[in-house]
Amino acid sequence: MTPAARVQTAIEILDEIIEATKGDGAAADVILKRAFKQRRYAGSKDRRAIREHVYDAIRRHGAPPQSGRAAMIGLAGDERRLREAFDGSDYGPQPIMDGEAGEPASNLPEWLRDRFDPALNHGDILALSDRAPLDIRINRSKIGRDEALQRLGSGEPGRLSDRAIRLPSGFPVEQHDLFQEGLIDIQDEGSQLVADAAGAERGMTVVDLCAGAGGKTLAMHDRVEGRARFIACDTDRQRLRAFAPRAERTGIEDVETRLLNPGREREVLGDLRDTADLVLIDTPCSGTGTWRRNPEARWRLTPERIGRIAALQAHILDYGADLVRPGGHLLYAVCSLLHEEGEGQISAFLARRSDFRKVEPAIDHGIVTANGRLLSPARHGTDGFFFARLQRAC
Repeated sequence: MTPAARVQTAIEILDEIIEATKGDGAAADVILKRAFKQRRYAGSKDRRAIREHVYDAIRRHGAPPQSGRAAMIGLAGDERRLREAFDGSDYGPQPIMDGEAGEPASNLPEWLRDRFDPALNHGDILALSDRAPLDIRINRSKIGRDEALQRLGSGEPGRLSDRAIRLPSGFPVEQHDLFQEGLIDIQDEGSQLVADAAGAERGMTVVDLCAGAGGKTLAMHDRVEGRARFIACDTDRQRLRAFAPRAERTGIEDVETRLLNPGREREVLGDLRDTADLVLIDTPCSGTGTWRRNPEARWRLTPERIGRIAALQAHILDYGADLVRPGGHLLYAVCSLLHEEGEGQISAFLARRSDFRKVEPAIDHGIVTANGRLLSPARHGTDGFFFARLQRAC
C-alpha cells in the first residue's frame, strides 16, 4: 500500500469507530481487526502504519471528531508527511481544500473536566492521553524478580510494587516461557498496587466481588501463597469464564467462582453474609483511568452514563458491605479518576453505613484524599485508580 492509501484506510476505519461510539458499538481494536480481515492485501507494515494513524488520531481528540477525514486532517496539521498523503492519488484521500479545517486537538470532553477529583492537576489529566506501558507481575511464590528479569533479558523493576516488571512496548510476553510456565502475568502496576492495598493475609476468607478474569484475585492469592479461601464473583459470564484458564496456567486450582445474577446478587452470596475477612470491590466504572489503553472510551461517555455507573457502584458497595464480618475490611477500587466514582462514592457510602470507617491501606503509595488514595499516570506511571480501605466495626 502507498502512504496515501494507508491514510485513506485510516480515515475509513476512523469513520467506523466514530459511528460505533454513538451507540454501544464495537471497540476500536475490534473494528481494526475486522477491517484488516476485510483488507487481506494489507501487509504487516501497512497494518502497523494504519493502526498508528488511527490511534494517533484518537489520542489527539478528546471528543468525537466530526469525521475520520477531519480527524486525519487535524493530525496532518502536526505531521507534514501526513499532509502530503492527501494527494488525490488512486486509493488515497482527496487533496485538502482551501479553508478545509481539521478537527482541533483536545484531551477530553470539556463537560467532563470539572468532574475529576480536585486533588488532581492539569498534568495528571493530560497524562491520560499518553501511551500505556507494558507491565507484568511475577508470581513471587514461584520465582524472584531478579531471576525473572534475567530470563526475560529485558525490562526493569517496577517503581512501586516489589512484584512488578516494566517491559518494552511490544515485548511478546505471551510467547515467553515464563508466561507459558505460569511464572508471570500481564497486569498494570497500578492494578497490582490495588491488590496489595487490600491487605490479604493467610487464613482469611477473601471475596473478590467484581473479579472479571481474576487478575487481582490471583495477585492476592500469590501474596499469601494460597493460604486463604478465595471466592471470585462476577455478573459477566464471559469474563468469569476467562478466569479458569488463567488460573490453570499459574497452577491455581483452589479459587471458588460464583456467577451473580444482576440485581439479585444476595441470593448467591447469602452464605457469606457477615463472614468475609476481606471483600475487594473493583467495581465497573467509567474507565477514565484506562484512557491510555482505550482512548476512544472518552468518546463514549455521557453524563447519563456516568450517573448509571455511579448508581451501580453504590448498589455493589451496599451488598458487598453486608458480606464483611465485624472487624473485617472492604477495599473499594475504581480505574477512574472522577470524583463521583471515587471519593464522592465513598463519602456517600460512609454516610449510609455508620458501622464502617476509613482505615489506611496496606501500601503507602498514592495521592491522599479524605477517604482514600489516587494513582495517577503522571505521578506514578500507572493507570489511574482511586481506592479506599474501610473497616467494619466490631
